[in-house]
Amino acid sequence: MSPGIPVLQAAHLSLRLHQLKLGGTPILHPLDFAPTPAAWTAIVGPNGAGKSTLLRALCGLLPFEGSLQLQGRDWADWPARERARQVAWLGQNESVAEELSAYEVVMLGRLPHQAWLAPPSAQDRTAVEQAMSQTQSWEWRERALGRLSGGERQRVLLARALAVQAPLLLMDEPLAHLDPPHQSDWVQIVRERVAAGAAVVSVLHELNIALQAQQLVVMDGGRILHRGAPHEAATHAALQAVFQQRLQILQVGTRWIALNT
Repeated sequence: MSPGIPVLQAAHLSLRLHQLKLGGTPILHPLDFAPTPAAWTAIVGPNGAGKSTLLRALCGLLPFEGSLQLQGRDWADWPARERARQVAWLGQNESVAEELSAYEVVMLGRLPHQAWLAPPSAQDRTAVEQAMSQTQSWEWRERALGRLSGGERQRVLLARALAVQAPLLLMDEPLAHLDPPHQSDWVQIVRERVAAGAAVVSVLHELNIALQAQQLVVMDGGRILHRGAPHEAATHAALQAVFQQRLQILQVGTRWIALNT
């Protein structure tokens, strides 16, 4: 990627329900979005704010109006395989063949790097082992996905996204089913990806995790209302506003936390 070119840039991006064959109501109003390079951006807001819709549009999974560029090149101009090497995706409630082993599921993340019908290379196998070790899922690599708990399954799907080794990682509710220790592990994984130069964008309901990101994007009503650092007073005010003043943002040591009031 050339220096100075955003990894992803959306301009005047919008989405209406008629594009999903459901009517004409706007669910994303025209907005601009470009994640900070080599940083973690967390998207937060109340239910129905448009967070997941935005992320799915940014990943090309929903039709949209406006402009979307990946590394300075129009989204539609990218061959699908090349694009899949640049953007890794972890969505909510993803459908994966339950009979596949955890190892086979994670190896799916390497498909963009493989020639058609070619067997996995040594590099592919190394990437899969590294990703499963990071998510602490290597020990049950031979178990079928359908035999895993919700938290175990989520860690396998996270490993699949990590195995892509993409410069942009988009994750929608990645902490679903994860207990607090594994949520902390996820934060560490994100920081390691950022330190390696990747941009990470995550939709989160867990505000105390989101407040550890480098940038917060606050959404409501299909609009981006604020973007800023977690320590900024304006960010705190935006969070309190979208959650109807039912939050108190406090500093504890070097971290910020949100408490219900």
